Amino acid sequence: MANKLLSEMGLPKSIANILAARNLITAKDVFSLTEFELMELLDVDLSVVTSAVAHISEITCPPYQTALSLLEQHNQNENMAGHLPTGLKGLDNALCGGIPFGVVTELVGPAGIGKTQFCLKLSLLASLPSSYGGLDGSVIYIDTESKFSSRRMIEIGFNSFPEVFHTDGMAQEMAGRILVLRPTSLSEFTDSLQKIKVSLFQHGVKLLIIDSMAALLSGEGVQGPQRQHSLGWHISFIKSVAEFSRIPVVVTNQVRSQSRDETSHYSFQEQSRGESPEDAAKLDSHLVAALGIHWAHAVCIRLIFESRSGQRFIKLAKSPLSPPLAFPFNITSSGILLLNDDGVEMPGPEIHSISCQGHNNVITFGSEMMH
Repeated sequence: MANKLLSEMGLPKSIANILAARNLITAKDVFSLTEFELMELLDVDLSVVTSAVAHISEITCPPYQTALSLLEQHNQNENMAGHLPTGLKGLDNALCGGIPFGVVTELVGPAGIGKTQFCLKLSLLASLPSSYGGLDGSVIYIDTESKFSSRRMIEIGFNSFPEVFHTDGMAQEMAGRILVLRPTSLSEFTDSLQKIKVSLFQHGVKLLIIDSMAALLSGEGVQGPQRQHSLGWHISFIKSVAEFSRIPVVVTNQVRSQSRDETSHYSFQEQSRGESPEDAAKLDSHLVAALGIHWAHAVCIRLIFESRSGQRFIKLAKSPLSPPLAFPFNITSSGILLLNDDGVEMPGPEIHSISCQGHNNVITFGSEMMH
């Protein structure tokens, strides 16, 4: 709004001509000067400057909104956007319907824990005919680690939706709706992203999956400020794709080892008042999400996949509407299966920690350890 042209604001011609003559073109140009600086530059009285600044401010500043109007706007967006049900009843209930449209949902966890299995099932659900509860659309699946398996996806489909997949030709039709891209570098991935916006409407895309973002950065050896700068552009672009297309965007993230003296609490992970130093020390043995704090703040939903004492869990670690719940699960021939739909409420720092008992897949990421 600060870049709005002064010529479009309906200012009196006398002051508008003076502003243009002094090369003040946008609202930002005016706001960057004090009233006394404007008086001197424009050679006019204080009352004229005050009136002009008030007029520009009124047009430039966004209107006030009440809490009620924001709630009504949110409900309208929810009705327009909707959710992609995961098929996991307890998780869908906690997420108020499933993976939300128009925002970025992150799956974070160690290798082999089930993130890709979850993505394969989501791909099927998005391409499933609407008469069977699907979105009846196409899927763009960006597979950066070559983990996408069409054979495993068809196996999940036959076991999850036998009435659909046993229909002659249906398996081939649904598989044909899933467009798989395999960029081998960060530059190829960037090119793929820029082409996606054009493809969204041409192909009726209803879901975008990136599996995984962290693998591309590890392959490039991008570190420090350069890594954050590169990641910042991609975060903004991925969020804009979600908001522009109003589709669910799901991105997987790897994990890395946490050093004992590292500060890993994000603003939504602040140490609770009742947490003792001993409780905080327990976090030292856990892993942390690989992409760092900028990425953590960019995602709307964070699902943590972890293993504790041989049992796998999906933890709803971040959501604007949902409680912090953990759901035990197994991986079956039909994909991920929750062992109960109620979940276990897990407030405090434990909901954000990542345990990795029994998983030893470690990838070297510069000076960090990626899993």
